[in-house]
Amino acid sequence: MELIGLRYFNIFGPQQSPNGPYAAVIPLFAEALLNNKPPTINGDGSHSRDFTYVDNAVQANYLSLFTENAKAVNQVYNIACGHQTSLMELYEVMRKEAGSSLEPKHGPERTGDVKHSLADISKAKQLLGYKVRVSVEEGLRLTFQWYKEHLQNK
Repeated sequence: MELIGLRYFNIFGPQQSPNGPYAAVIPLFAEALLNNKPPTINGDGSHSRDFTYVDNAVQANYLSLFTENAKAVNQVYNIACGHQTSLMELYEVMRKEAGSSLEPKHGPERTGDVKHSLADISKAKQLLGYKVRVSVEEGLRLTFQWYKEHLQNK
């Protein structure tokens, strides 16, 4: 059997729900900014993740499904942008997109939270031809615009 495994890192994009106990940070920030309420950031905001826009993940799925590179098969790949973004950097991009001067509240750090996460995407680039087509910043702008159009004042 020929397989390819994809390990996604912090995928985000439009239609991600801000509701529920496990809601991701990006829709929570968007909802707070649209309602002019300060979001809560756990800790000082220096925790970082390798966020990647959903279109990059779709591209990786497509490349995996249709690869003709025999060396690419039976491998596992990290799918991300290969770039760390802190929670404060993420919030600043979204705040700028919202045209807001709203400062976040800072809560206690979450117990056991990983401080930094960064994916090595070199293998996906080399064997699958994966390329980051949508940067974190551009993805955040696109995502915030979607929330602005669909969730404002709801």
